[in-house]
Amino acid sequence: MNIILKYFLATIVGIGVGVLVGFPLLALCRKLKFSQTILHYVDKHSAKSGTPTMGGLIFISASILASLCFMQGQAFWAIMSLLVMLCYGMLGFLDDFIKIRLHQNEGLKPYQKIIGQVGISLIVALYVYFNVGSNLNLFGLNFDIGFFIIPFVMIFYVAVTNSVNLLDGLDGLASGVSGTYILFFGVILAVIGGQAFENMAIASFAMVGALLAYIMFNGFPAKIFMGDTGSLALGGFIASLAVFSGLELIVPIMGLLYVLTALSDILQVAHYKRTHRRIFKMAPLHHHFEQLGVHENRIVTIYIVITFVLGLVTTLGYIIVTGVL
Repeated sequence: MNIILKYFLATIVGIGVGVLVGFPLLALCRKLKFSQTILHYVDKHSAKSGTPTMGGLIFISASILASLCFMQGQAFWAIMSLLVMLCYGMLGFLDDFIKIRLHQNEGLKPYQKIIGQVGISLIVALYVYFNVGSNLNLFGLNFDIGFFIIPFVMIFYVAVTNSVNLLDGLDGLASGVSGTYILFFGVILAVIGGQAFENMAIASFAMVGALLAYIMFNGFPAKIFMGDTGSLALGGFIASLAVFSGLELIVPIMGLLYVLTALSDILQVAHYKRTHRRIFKMAPLHHHFEQLGVHENRIVTIYIVITFVLGLVTTLGYIIVTGVL
C-alpha cells in the first residue's frame, strides 16, 4: 500500500474509531458520574462543573487502534511512543480517579505526579542512551551530548507533559493545539522517511484523526473533558515522537504556545511568592486573556492559528535547510 495512502487512512480510521468510542464513553461517564470539579477561583467556568471527564480515553484508544492497523516493519519506536503514552495516561487516570472518588480537584499530590513522570522518563532515557543514541537534531545540525542525553530526556518529558497539562484549560484548546502540532510533526517525520520514521508518522496521523474525533465532544461547549488521563498521555506521546526521532530541539519552536503556557505559570507562582503580586490576572496565559474578556472560542482559534503558522514555517524551514526533498 502506498505510504501516503496509509497516512490518509490512519487519519480516517482514527476519526472513525474515536467517534465510535466517544458516544458510549460519554454515556458511561455520565452514568457513573465521572465528572470534573471546577476550581473555585476559575469563576468563568463555574457552569462547567459536573462535566464528564477522562475523555482522553477517546483519543488514546482510537490512536492506538488506528496506528496498529497500518504500521509494519520497523515499528518499534512508534510502538514505544504509544506505550509511553499509555503509561502516562495510566498515571493521569489514577489522578482523575482519585479526584472523582473524593469529589475534589486535587488527585495525586504534586510530588506523587512528579515521581511517576520521572520514573517513566528515566526508563525511556536509559533506553534512548543505550539503543537510540545521544544526538539532537536541529534543522540538519547534529549535537551529540553523550551521557547528558539521560537527564535531558527526563527533563524534556516532565516539561512537555506538564505543559500540555497546563494548556488543557479551555474547551478544545489542548486538543486543537496539539492536533495541529502533531500534524506538522508527522509531516516532518514522513519527509525524513525510512520505515521507522514512517511508522511514527502513521502514529502521528492516527492521533490527529483521533483528536479530530475527540474535538467533536470537547469543542465549546464541551460535553466531556480529557482530564489528566488525556493531557498526560498526549504530552507523553508528543515527547516520545521527538525523543525517538532526535528532534527534541524543534519542539519549543513548533510548540511555542506550550512554552509560553508553562512559562506564564512558573513566572506567576514565583513572582507571587516573592512579592504577593501577580504578573497576570490569572495563569496560565489563556486564563489571563479570558479574564480580559476574550471569549474562549477566540482564544482557542488564535492559539490553533499560531501553532499552524509555526508548524508550517518550521516544516518548510526543515525541508529547505536539510534538502530532504
